[in-house]
Formats: sequence, structure tokens, C-alpha cells
Amino acid sequence: MDVDLRKLRYFVAVAEELHFGRAAARLHIAQPVLSRQIRAFEHELRAELFVRDRRSTALTEAGHQLLADARPLLASAEALRRRVQQAAHGRPTFTIAFMPGIIVTAEARAIADLHPDLSVGVVRTSWNDQAEVVREGRADVSYVRLPIDQRGLSLRPLFTEPRVVVLPQEHRLAGKEAVDLAELVEERLLQDPNAVPEWRDLPNRPMDSDPRPRPELNSVEEKLEHVAAYAGMVILPLSTATFYTRPDVVHVPVDDLGHNQVCLAWAEDNRSPLVREFVEIAARQAQAADRTPRATRD
Repeated sequence: MDVDLRKLRYFVAVAEELHFGRAAARLHIAQPVLSRQIRAFEHELRAELFVRDRRSTALTEAGHQLLADARPLLASAEALRRRVQQAAHGRPTFTIAFMPGIIVTAEARAIADLHPDLSVGVVRTSWNDQAEVVREGRADVSYVRLPIDQRGLSLRPLFTEPRVVVLPQEHRLAGKEAVDLAELVEERLLQDPNAVPEWRDLPNRPMDSDPRPRPELNSVEEKLEHVAAYAGMVILPLSTATFYTRPDVVHVPVDDLGHNQVCLAWAEDNRSPLVREFVEIAARQAQAADRTPRATRD
């Protein structure tokens, strides 16, 4: 059977809201219409997706599996739509996404020089959307920092760089030449622990019992503001820490923390010759780059 993308979008809305009324409002359709569409979708798939009663709505095992697969599929469909529209209207475009601390000027100029009629743009991303920009078609390629959800993506490793801990300027560890992870066990990590799995997996961290919710930080600037206010620490790639310098925070190398891997990512179904060409440009640039304090190239 062919999967109906409209019904798939309806399913994702209900799965994320776990409430048919809120999902219907989000989709701007009537709730009875949404309920009928979901029942029809379950019939087509021959699987129950939700367990629902008057009080609650919950995903079944089949529903959990469909939600995991639906998001990249919908993102791929949206990316395809964007690429077709760009091809149909005027001057071709090519967008390069990059994480803080990564400079892509040389690569952007190289692809623009090879294609004078190409409109080349750049967009800065964050930990939260560095992969989504290519899945959704908002960028053709994205410089990403691992780990990321790699579903629906192709990756080309480019270089690695050390990671450092960023602390308030007067912190007890601020004057040290380097620290070990064990010395940070009592510190409060402000960012998503999945971004620093080595710290996340340290045993017996006292901060696990901290009742304070972790703040939602969407930019490096926000992270540094919280660090400076003695709210906790962050782990950053060296290039990011050195790019965002400020007098009230310091960064210290962490000896037993592995280097951060930087890759170029693009949608695995994007067959554009421009993407293949840019991948080779990025790989050559990474290989030829000098070994500087901001990045350690492979």
C-alpha cells in the first residue's frame, strides 16, 4: 500500500499532542474529522496506533514505531517539495548550514566561483536543529557535530577537535591547565547530557538529584550567560569556546574527554550534483587546512 502523507501528518500531530482536541486545533481541522482519518489510517495499516479512552490517549508499540519512522519521512517529503520549487523558480540556490565555531567561508566561495549563476547562502544552526535543516530542506548541506540522529542522512567525516569545559572565571578549577572528567562529577551540566555522553555515563553524580530543571538553552550565548551566573558548566568544542570569548568565563581542557567529530551531512535522498561537488570541496578544504588551536583536522 502507498502511505498517505496527509494521514501521516495527522498521526504525528496526535502522537505528539496525545490529545485529539489539541491535535485537531493544531491542524486546523474538526476533531471528528481527525478521529475518522486516524481510524481509516489504522485500518489501512492493519495496526492499532493509539490506546484511547475518555481520559487519555497513548501510543501502542506500533504507534511508537510509526512515529519514529514518520518524522524523517515527512521531513524528506518537505525537502523534496522545497527542492522542486527552487528548481522551478528562477535562480538556483545552495544553502550551507554550520554550527557555531565552524567557519565555512572558503567552501562557500569555492562553490560560488564554480557556479557564477548560483545563489549561495549560509545559515547558523544549533545542537537542536543541525540535522533537521537538511531533513526539512532548509539547507542543502550541514556541518554537524556528532552525536546526532543519523536517520535519513548521509555523512562525510571532515575533522575532529578537542572539547573543553567552560566555567565561571572564579571557579575552583578555572586556573588549572587541564582537568579530568572525575573532577567535574559534582558540577551541574547545563546542556543536554546526550551531547556529552562521557559525562552522562559517569557513576554517582550528586547533581542527578538536583531538583532544579535544566534550562532550555538554544544558543552558545545563552549557555555562557548561565555559566557566568554560576548556574553550572558546559562542554564545548575548542573552536566554539575560543570564538565566543568573554572575560567572566574560562575554558579548561579535559584530558580524558574524546575529541568532537565534525561531519558534513546531507539528505540521503538528495541526488543533486551540487551536493556531491560540495562534499568534495569540503573534504579537500578539511584535508588542506592548517592545524590551528581552533580545530584539529584529521
